[in-house]
Amino acid sequence: MKADLHCHTTLSDGSLGIEEVIAQAKRKGLDCLAITDHDTLSSVSRATVLGQRYGIHMIPAVEFSAFDGKRGAKAHIICYNPKKPDRLEGLCLRTSESRKIRGKKMAMKVIEEYPITLENIAKYAAGSKAVYKCHIMHALMDYGYTTNLYGDIYNGLFGAKTGLCSDIVQSEVDEYPEVKFVLQLVHSAGGMAVLAHPRVYDNFDLLEELAASGDIDGVEVWHGSAKDGDKERLVAIADNYNLITTGGSDFHGFYNHYPTPLGTALTPEASLQRIISK
Repeated sequence: MKADLHCHTTLSDGSLGIEEVIAQAKRKGLDCLAITDHDTLSSVSRATVLGQRYGIHMIPAVEFSAFDGKRGAKAHIICYNPKKPDRLEGLCLRTSESRKIRGKKMAMKVIEEYPITLENIAKYAAGSKAVYKCHIMHALMDYGYTTNLYGDIYNGLFGAKTGLCSDIVQSEVDEYPEVKFVLQLVHSAGGMAVLAHPRVYDNFDLLEELAASGDIDGVEVWHGSAKDGDKERLVAIADNYNLITTGGSDFHGFYNHYPTPLGTALTPEASLQRIISK
């Protein structure tokens, strides 16, 4: 089975709706898909119905934002196939509400700098649980302040330490739950916990630590962020600790940092079966 186990929709920071993503998965010849919107499971019911309609096996999933306090770094944990998803709703709600507040603060700061309205931004965030940076940038593109989502304008607004909204961006990280708390919650819900794209936040040491303690079930090996040698390093860790190895495009549609069509990274059959049979 061809399975892409990492993608996003308009429920978080993707540019396509649930049905559009599933329909594209069908066109790409995928058999299995996991919608992993940030800190929300709101897609699950509708995605299940649409998956049946399009002949795509849908795996319930959510990508949690977390913080590795020991190293002062962000980390993303994907929960697959939770048997008791209601146990995850509290964390989803808390993180989404905090992100909503911060998103509005960022939007108001940007509006002070660029004469656009909150409504301009809100139309792109209409289906989402919060205002994301990509929604603000999309509105700025509409009014000619930039022709790129990412670049000088983006860095000037959201860049670490010097960006106009850098204080708000940092406050978001500070409020993320600790990685081990997220992992405990995922396991209490009967889900499988996978460390997403270790290269993005340099989570290699974290992975080794969590694998050795038995706190993590798998790692995302096949992802567009991987550099030379990363895949071999991650596979070696996974083999040593019997972790599942996943792959996913991390599809965001128009909002990707680089071209990443759905289905550009896939999950091996053996790992897929371990997730499905959980």
